[in-house]
Amino acid sequence: MVYNFKVFKKCAPNGKITLYMAKRDFIDHISTVEPIDGVVLLDDEYVRGRKVFGQLVCTFRYGREEDEVMGLNFYKELFLASEQIYPPPEKRNYDLSRVQVPNTARASIICSHITFRERLIKKLGDTAVPFRLSVPAGAPGSVTLQPGLEDDGEPCGVQYYVKIFVGDSEIDRSHRRSTVALGIRKVQYAPAKPGPQPCTVVRKDFVLSPGQLELELTLDKQLYIHGETVAVNMCVRNHSNKVVKKIKACIQQGVDVVLFQNGQYRNVVASIETQDGCPLQPGSSLQKVLHLTPSLSTNRDKRGIALDGQLKRSDTTLASTTLRVVPK
Repeated sequence: MVYNFKVFKKCAPNGKITLYMAKRDFIDHISTVEPIDGVVLLDDEYVRGRKVFGQLVCTFRYGREEDEVMGLNFYKELFLASEQIYPPPEKRNYDLSRVQVPNTARASIICSHITFRERLIKKLGDTAVPFRLSVPAGAPGSVTLQPGLEDDGEPCGVQYYVKIFVGDSEIDRSHRRSTVALGIRKVQYAPAKPGPQPCTVVRKDFVLSPGQLELELTLDKQLYIHGETVAVNMCVRNHSNKVVKKIKACIQQGVDVVLFQNGQYRNVVASIETQDGCPLQPGSSLQKVLHLTPSLSTNRDKRGIALDGQLKRSDTTLASTTLRVVPK
């Protein structure tokens, strides 16, 4: 069997440590997250008598970089995983257990990564050392908030990177020249089996006016991928004595920042207004299909729009819906 791999490579400024990874996107399966595998090529003379550590770092920026004055900091680093890579611990086994391989398709992907690691170590020689970092379940997904057109610096949001450095201990402050940091993303894929077709009915009462205005909405499906058009099947039944003059539909993006109280934001990412079929007189009904297409291209000027985590030299999209386990 022949495997074709795209290898991501990054070298420390002093050229003594080189990081190799087969991919930079790691899938969150809600209950478990794919382990982060890689290979580190070390300069034998440089690391002799020293220790090399690997860490998974999650960074959370919740304020603009340009507003950081007088020691005020809007930036936090969380070290989610840490391991001594060199000298390698005596009891370390990177063979995958059945718990880490829940299905055949995933097992095939992971086995490909094992083949990548073994072939790379064989090619690089004895100074190549494998490593694995485990991502804790429940860690946030990679997402950034779109900055304003006039904003500078790093955008707000959650980002991940793998850090390899030389030091005396895991908590030792690393030196820039002997440190490698490669950005990665923690992503989720849509469920293989879509859920039921969304449908809702709302009824509006009017003060000092008899009757109700009833609105029924049905979507054509539950899951949409980026760039797809959302078809909204709408039925309005006017049982009141009011006149409907205009119909407006919009798609809102909800963002919850759990670090703050009341950290909930709603942004309109697609909207449409129509007077087709209006005015809708009392006792009448109207059935219509509205089409909405949320996309980043039409929201470039909106600050605070949530985007999928972005790596350098790669484009991004509106942030996908994040699924999480709700504790019982």
